[in-house]
Amino acid sequence: MELHGIGVRFGGLVALDDVSLDVPIGKVLGIIGPNGAGKTTLFNVICGLVQPTSGRLTHDGRVLRPQPHSLTRHGISRTLQGVGLFKGLTVVENVMAGATCQARPGFFSALFALPASERDEGRLNGLALDLLDELGVGDYANAYPHTLPYAVGKRVALARALAAQPRLLLLDEPAGGLGEEDIGELAALIAGLPKRQEGCTVLLVEHHMDLVMRVCDRVAVLDFGRLIATGTPAQIRENPAVADAYLGAAA
Repeated sequence: MELHGIGVRFGGLVALDDVSLDVPIGKVLGIIGPNGAGKTTLFNVICGLVQPTSGRLTHDGRVLRPQPHSLTRHGISRTLQGVGLFKGLTVVENVMAGATCQARPGFFSALFALPASERDEGRLNGLALDLLDELGVGDYANAYPHTLPYAVGKRVALARALAAQPRLLLLDEPAGGLGEEDIGELAALIAGLPKRQEGCTVLLVEHHMDLVMRVCDRVAVLDFGRLIATGTPAQIRENPAVADAYLGAAA
């Protein structure tokens, strides 16, 4: 995916200003910046939740006009800043719901107790259980979201996003609310995602700089809606413009 001169304005507020960015295939790209820099707005543009006032997105060389309901058709999946699980579904049903692009019509009939294709339901159930086991939360398969520890809910949300087998996975502050041990385990998971699914690209918005520097191949820095730096974690760490942005925000 490529972003070409993306601009977003909300009345007189400039949320993004001429942002151009290449999203490398099979890599982890971090998006960082002070609060209000435009990180989540950028995610919302990619997901079709916010329409840019200028610029365009291209995907596989073609202009992309994303809509939230059709993201999985384009190979795009996203987690939210919170957990965002469906309260009335069990953990395994939540993960099955993430596989909408793979489901045949019978899956939805099965999920909502209508005449169903048992074969398709079983296939997706097995996929969901495998993902939950892979992320270390298989024991919670039949639990409901409100009973889950927060860190477990985060893993379930990640499993639901992975169920779509995305080529582009958007992680919106996945470490929020987690302790140091959980963040360490999350870092290992994120770093392994491109290897787990060949060609999968991860776009990560995160405030925990240690996590970003550990897992990202490249990092892009936003400040007041403008892209002020891109590079490897080492290059970003030494960039004076990045230091000025964060120190200015803290001052």
